[in-house]
Amino acid sequence: MDDDGNIINEKHFPRIEDKEIVRRYRDMLFARTADLMIVSYQRQGRIFTYPLNYGQEAIAVGAAGVISKEDWLVPAFRELALWLEKGADLKDILLYYMGYEDGSKFSGAENMLPLSVPIASQLSHATGIAYALKYQGKKDVVFTFVGDGGTSTGEFHEALNFAGVWKVPVIFVVQNNQYAISVPFSKQTASESIAIKSLAYGMPGIQVYGNDYFAMHRSLQEARNYCMNGNGPILIEAVTYRKGAHTTSDDPTKYRSQVEEEEWDKKDPLKRLQSYLVSKELWVKEDENKLIDQYKQEIDRIFVEAENYPAYPLEDVFKYMYNETPSDLLHQKAAHEKYLKSR
Repeated sequence: MDDDGNIINEKHFPRIEDKEIVRRYRDMLFARTADLMIVSYQRQGRIFTYPLNYGQEAIAVGAAGVISKEDWLVPAFRELALWLEKGADLKDILLYYMGYEDGSKFSGAENMLPLSVPIASQLSHATGIAYALKYQGKKDVVFTFVGDGGTSTGEFHEALNFAGVWKVPVIFVVQNNQYAISVPFSKQTASESIAIKSLAYGMPGIQVYGNDYFAMHRSLQEARNYCMNGNGPILIEAVTYRKGAHTTSDDPTKYRSQVEEEEWDKKDPLKRLQSYLVSKELWVKEDENKLIDQYKQEIDRIFVEAENYPAYPLEDVFKYMYNETPSDLLHQKAAHEKYLKSR
């Protein structure tokens, strides 16, 4: 669809029921509301550094309608709506950004790895999981995500290289939001696109408009079918724009213009899908504020629960690194306990 929510080519329109489209718009709206509220909490000093999803919601929601319970999700850190769809609890996500190890458990999310802050390191894990699925003869697929900056790392090359050689069922989704923190896409690669890089790894690649929910749903559905049929991996470049800061520690006014931001604001994924729904008489724009108020109350309630979580236990700093804690970490723990007592 175009920026005004008009369908450009009916033959490419995915087969989605109206109630499903409405549901996914509500998912996008919830994710954006939560996103902006978490930024507010961070500014109040009530949560640590947070990476915004603002402006990229259609990518995660497009995948949410495609991924199955048995499929694996290997995330980066801008797929909030998809984590919730997979079964992650918002409270756990908030605990993660409050520094709790418990926040990485995602006990309600089947086949989902913890969030990955080291750039692109998760891609190799995704390829490994996909190799295991193929080895076990399973028909499930791995969905993994990374930003455009991650394509400049060695991990990106290694993961796609092995995935191509082994022909494993993994979908690599690159969220090209135009900036790797402050570095524009034009300074990251001489390639005309990210999708074209797929040719070097022996897999198909497709460039999709990441602000178009329908385009994302259709491309991811076809990619999943491709992988399930034993054809190997696929690379999807989702072209989008990070409307907010890279994280709450970033100031985007230092490296991009207001004119650029205003131009991309016209292409906002929520505005586009809302316009479509209103035109089809599936959504009443005036009722949206009431829904957002309900979301805010629910998010605030969950946040207060997370905020009142029991104090972080010292042993959690050490016990998640290894199955059996090595002696050097035990010595560190003992030294820190001695320091705490001395205070």
